[in-house]
Amino acid sequence: MARQSHTANVLTALGTKGSSYTAGAADLTMTAADAANYEEVAFTGAEILIAHNTDSGAQTVTITSIADDDHGRTGDITAYSLGAGEYGVFGPFDLDGWRQSGGLLYFAASDATVKFGVVTITRLGK
Repeated sequence: MARQSHTANVLTALGTKGSSYTAGAADLTMTAADAANYEEVAFTGAEILIAHNTDSGAQTVTITSIADDDHGRTGDITAYSLGAGEYGVFGPFDLDGWRQSGGLLYFAASDATVKFGVVTITRLGK
C-alpha cells in the first residue's frame, strides 16, 4: 500500500513585517490521516509536523526513525498520545536518524480524526 503523501506548506517567517501578511500568507493546510496506509512528506530537515486530534477521545501519533548510532537515536516517537482537541508539534528533525529512503519523513496516526499539517521553516526575512 502506498503512503499518503503530504505537501509541506513552505512558510517564510514574516516576523514583524506586518505588510507581508497578505491573504493566505500564514494559512496552514491540514489533511486527515490515512490510518491504514500512513503518511509521508518530502524531508529537508526544516520541517515541523503539526498534529491535531479532532476526536472526542485520545488518539496517537507515531514518527518513524531509522538507525543512527552516530547521534544516539533511541527509536521512533511511538504512540504519542494526543487528548481530545489537542495539538502536537514535532520537529524539526535532523536528517540523520529520520530521513527514510527516497528523502522522506514517515509518520502515522491511529485514526483519521487526526489532521496533519507540515511546515517547512525558512529563515526570517530582514
